[in-house]
Amino acid sequence: MLDQSLTALPAKPGVGYKPQHFAAILADPGPVGWLEVHAENYMGAGGRPLAQLRHLAERFPISVHGVGLSIGGEGPLDRDHLMRLKHLCGWLNPASFSEHLAWSTHDSAYLNDLLPLPYTAATLARVADHVDEVQDVLGRRMLLENPSTYIAFAESTLGELDFLAEVARRTGCGLLLDVNNVHVSGTNQNHDPVAYLDAFPLHLVGEIHLGGHDADRDDRGRPLLIDSHGAEVADPVWSLFARVIRRAGAIPTLIEWDNDVPEWPVLAAEATRAARILEPVA
Repeated sequence: MLDQSLTALPAKPGVGYKPQHFAAILADPGPVGWLEVHAENYMGAGGRPLAQLRHLAERFPISVHGVGLSIGGEGPLDRDHLMRLKHLCGWLNPASFSEHLAWSTHDSAYLNDLLPLPYTAATLARVADHVDEVQDVLGRRMLLENPSTYIAFAESTLGELDFLAEVARRTGCGLLLDVNNVHVSGTNQNHDPVAYLDAFPLHLVGEIHLGGHDADRDDRGRPLLIDSHGAEVADPVWSLFARVIRRAGAIPTLIEWDNDVPEWPVLAAEATRAARILEPVA
């Protein structure tokens, strides 16, 4: 019988699973209540990665996070990629599936990055069509993640929040709120992240991401933040996260650390810090 506790993400901290942490997670997960994996790492036919994931899925709710669908791409979605994703979600039955509001393909080329979109009526229609297709194929609701951005498009006619809310209205999808992305984009484009979060449709949010970033300077000496996922969550991001939780209540929250991955105790400490913010309102 399917364990119903594994079919929904608990309002607790989760972490992005890395194979080097497999034994440590099973021995002592600490405050970690769920795990997230990148879909593209588990679309193969077998081997140790899939065996480990099957083992973990018997003990933890799993969130599948896609990085390669190119939801905002001008061309059609890659049908083969989508069918491999369907197969993965079919046997894994994850508690959640999410993707990015971004594009990463052009013609037959795949770009190893998540690139921003102009917020126009035409882009909105295309993204909504792609989200509909993904949800139809997978037979499940997906979450769409707000991007980290470094530039703004002159042709944009919609604000990012209006764009996200309208995609959700048209398709019935949920949203994934990446708080670090809000801080990065606000710093890079001189927008107020507090005002952005206060206006965010939190009733649509099924998952929150917290990650680290790198600080740099642009050619004019102005602050430039890079969404690197390679460091601890910065103090300003923790403050923004606490503000969101005070307003919305406890929401499943992921510690996202994909580069320069630390030893398990460092990642578990970040999850503990998230738990201290979530638990009083859970």
